[in-house]
Order: sequence, then C-alpha cells, then structure tokens
Amino acid sequence: MRLPHRGAAALAALVLLAAAGPADSPVGVPEPDGLWTGPQRGYTPATLTGATVLDAGRLAALLPDKPVLLDVVLADRKPANFPPDRPWLPTHRSLPGAVWMPGAGVAPLSPEREAVFLRRVAELTGGDRTRPVVTFCRPECWGSWNAGRRLVLAGYSRVYWFPEGVEGWQDDHETAVAKPDPAWAALPPPEAER
Repeated sequence: MRLPHRGAAALAALVLLAAAGPADSPVGVPEPDGLWTGPQRGYTPATLTGATVLDAGRLAALLPDKPVLLDVVLADRKPANFPPDRPWLPTHRSLPGAVWMPGAGVAPLSPEREAVFLRRVAELTGGDRTRPVVTFCRPECWGSWNAGRRLVLAGYSRVYWFPEGVEGWQDDHETAVAKPDPAWAALPPPEAER
C-alpha cells in the first residue's frame, strides 16, 4: 500500500479547514450565547443568529435600500511615547455615509453607553425597527458582531453584519474620512467609566 505524499496530505487538510469555517477563519467559531466579552480582535463566527451576513457584493446591492451603516471600529490611541511636540492627527476611513461610533461593539458597555447606542440607532432609523442596519468594523473583529447582536436583541428585524469590514469594502469601493458620531463622542472615554 502506498501512502499519500506529505504535500498532498497537507493540501487536503488545508482544504478541509477552509471548508469548515468562514472564508477568513481556519476554525469553525461558534456563536456565544450572549455578547462576546473577550478580545475585540480574533476569529469570529460565520453567522449571527437573527441577522444576515453580507459580503461586499451583497452590501453594494443593499445600498439602494438606504440602510443605516454603523461603523464600530475602535479609535486609534495615541501611543504613550508619542512626542509631545508633534500633533496627533489620526484619520479614520469608512464607508461613505457611515455613522462611526468607535468602540460601540465592546462588551460589556456601561449602561449609559448602551443606552446612547440604542437611542442613536433609533434616531438614525427614524424609530423603524424594520429599516436595514449594517454593522461593521475590521475583518476578524468582534465589535461589529456584538453591535449586530445588540440590535437583534433590541428587536431590529433587518440587521446585517458585514464581517469583511472597511478593508473588505475598500478593495473594490471608495471610502471616505469619518468623524465620530457627535452624540457618541460626547460620552466620557470608556476608561473613565471604570
């Protein structure tokens, strides 16, 4: 009996791993029962119960329906050793028309932050829980998954999760400079709440 070549066996194993989970994940990550409270960066599930998972093509097809685009990418932090005599001018690029609420997908959120998040989404949707809402951040980011889960739990029926995030969008589409949502930015930084 002849054993398969090691290279062929390794290739077969990679093919099986790729088929077992999302395109960007080598493992099948299960959905947590509630919100993900671990690190924001890491492999995410392929699904979000109660929501629809989109790729860039399906998101582009949804745009004529005027969905609310919620960007929850964490804001860049000024490095501790950044020279004090230099200006700190980070720029965040996002999908055009997106509302940026940095860190709105972190869990747990303080009750005040969660209330502002849900109030802002209600304002952005005109109180219509059937209006499409798309959550996103970066690839392999739990923040957008958590934001989508919060909306599903709050009774929104057309929640879309775009796990490819800003980077997945900018591969074939334009981006725009985004500023933090004013109502969200008016809150104290999360560190001050602890």
